[in-house]
Amino acid sequence: MASSPSSTPSIIVSHLIATSINDLPDVILSNVIAAITDVRARNSAALVCRKWLVLERSTRASLTLRGNVRDLIMLPTCFRSVTHLDLSLLSPWGHPLLSPATSEAAIDTDPTLIAHLLLHAFPSINSLKLYARNLSSLQPLASQWPQLGKVTLVRWHQRPQLSSGEEFSSFFSECSNLVSLDLSAFYCWTDDIPPSLESHPRVSENITTLNLLNPSFSEGFKSDEITAIAKSCPNLKEFRAACMFDPRYIGYVGDEALISIATKCPNLAVLHLADTSALCSTRGDPSDDGFTNEQARINIPTLIEVFSSLSLLEELALDLCNSVRDSGPAFEILGSKCPRLKSLKLGQFHGVSIPVEWKLDGVALCHRLRSLSIRSPGDLDDIGLIAIGRGCSRLSRFEIQGCKKITMKGMRTVASLLRKTLVDVKISCCKNLSARASLKALEPIEDTIQRLHIDCVWDSVEELPDCSNGGGLEFNLRGTHGDGDGDGDGDGDGDGDGDGDGDEDEELCNRKKKVKYSYDLNRLYEEMNGHGKTWDKLSYLSLWIGVGDLLTPLPDAGLENCPNLEEMRIKVEGDGRLLSKPSNREFGLTTLLCYPKLSKMHLDCGDVIGYAHTAPAGHMDLSLWERFYLMGIGNLRLSQLDYWPAQDRDVNQRSLTLPAAGLIQQCLTLRKLFIHGTTHEHFLRFFLHTPHLRDVQLREDYYPAPESDMSTEIREDSLSRFEAELNRRQISD
Repeated sequence: MASSPSSTPSIIVSHLIATSINDLPDVILSNVIAAITDVRARNSAALVCRKWLVLERSTRASLTLRGNVRDLIMLPTCFRSVTHLDLSLLSPWGHPLLSPATSEAAIDTDPTLIAHLLLHAFPSINSLKLYARNLSSLQPLASQWPQLGKVTLVRWHQRPQLSSGEEFSSFFSECSNLVSLDLSAFYCWTDDIPPSLESHPRVSENITTLNLLNPSFSEGFKSDEITAIAKSCPNLKEFRAACMFDPRYIGYVGDEALISIATKCPNLAVLHLADTSALCSTRGDPSDDGFTNEQARINIPTLIEVFSSLSLLEELALDLCNSVRDSGPAFEILGSKCPRLKSLKLGQFHGVSIPVEWKLDGVALCHRLRSLSIRSPGDLDDIGLIAIGRGCSRLSRFEIQGCKKITMKGMRTVASLLRKTLVDVKISCCKNLSARASLKALEPIEDTIQRLHIDCVWDSVEELPDCSNGGGLEFNLRGTHGDGDGDGDGDGDGDGDGDGDGDEDEELCNRKKKVKYSYDLNRLYEEMNGHGKTWDKLSYLSLWIGVGDLLTPLPDAGLENCPNLEEMRIKVEGDGRLLSKPSNREFGLTTLLCYPKLSKMHLDCGDVIGYAHTAPAGHMDLSLWERFYLMGIGNLRLSQLDYWPAQDRDVNQRSLTLPAAGLIQQCLTLRKLFIHGTTHEHFLRFFLHTPHLRDVQLREDYYPAPESDMSTEIREDSLSRFEAELNRRQISD
């Protein structure tokens, strides 16, 4: 019987209520699940029902295995479609995977058996990442997966005592289908690689991706080695390498090596060449003018020839530590000859932007750039920076480091010009851009920026910007530089900040011009200009801070309201042996309680140098420094912590001390803990009292990693006993 018209809406409503996402066809639902990239979200989806479990497992393409290699019974067998497998984080971390047991208490497992079990669990692997103390351990895996095409090798321990090229020759013999090789975290010698590539032409010709950007190289690749690599691998599309550009050394990389890359590898889409000293994470001197006494032997005509030959470039990085002057004309050619260029990174290049009147030049003519990083450009001032902001109007990521002439006015104008696109900013080692000045310069994008790095250089008193030109906090370029709209500010509204409020800025500046103000006056200034100081979309914050300085001024500097901040990285650097005991007992981690969603933290004190065992009267040893930096960490609701202990370089010791273990165990919400160093077994037992902790790992990921354990620190059996007790606990989820 047909339904009456009055009952039709209720029938429709009942159908809508009964419909769920499970009613979608399996093909569409599998595509939906496959689009999920977050690992925990995928794991949660797999717990919904058996249908979702099957779809999630069948669409998983990448997997990272954790746990102890002796627990082979726990090896998952449901990820049959995985093509990328990461075995570099298996425990005990840094020990060979496919080798007999190294201790009497360990189970003596046949390496061939492990290889067969991995093949049975993951039959479709074509990409592998592995910690390889000895490359012979890779051979059983390579024989199981003949289709293996992408390999990433990790090793922080010393290289085996073999002749040059011998280690890689055996590796290339097993991986004949190799197309991608990543050695950026693999300790080896530079003269190991070119002979191996030359002796295996079939493998070399197939390789399209080669990453040799390794900070462990003491000097980097020489000119003849770069030439040999380029000649052996003519089909390269991505090439990254640490090079020796310093002309004071024999075999430095200069014009000849660059031309050989351009002529031998014309299909390059990614080219990243960096000086080994530029790869270190230490901060430079803000007072340095950027010009070096010894210039790099790279001529501008050579750069023009190279850029003209590499028309397919999408990413380019030339990170030198010797000056290259008057480079602007070369980058003009780069912008015209490489239409696909999206990312550019430059170090020690001068003259990148020196506009004359209204005409843009240099890097400013690379209009299609999405990412730009400039380090130590000695002559780049605010006018040149603004020109880059006008010309590169699509930038979403911008890094500026070691620019002595850049001020808050120039940076703020660039932020206004790029307000619609800029979401990732790094400001480091700029003399005129302290923490407060950097944050003030970024006010135009404070509601859209997602990732930010600043230096924690605290200035309690600053001078109000001179706004007498009617340009607010920005430059009024009228009459000297044009931007197409007649006002000279690049934003079209006449006040230089893109929001049209130049009258208010001018009124305030007439009252406060050239008057020094405190923090309270600064807040008053912000309120009069209507700035709410809310960094709504900021999810990642990176900080640099000198040893002994405090973190407590951070909220007052302008970052007091970050409602969606989830991850922080704090880099502490300096020689603590030169300092006496600080008057404050803690670094200031409790000030981070104002960030309600903060759950991940990287606290890197690895470049803090101190006394490992004894310290002179009035100074602090490493245990006191760790107490200083970790005090209050238990008040934060962290789910993941990466911690690099301070070190004594004289004894190559980077070990977690008793105060550090006691303070970290107070983080009751921790799920993952990664200690980038060593510790004792009885310190590890502290972490058994952390109720939700399920993943703990010790990593000696620094050069050179200790070859043998001289005490009870991270012995294989000690760590395995701790992991067994950790896994026996009941965890809520």
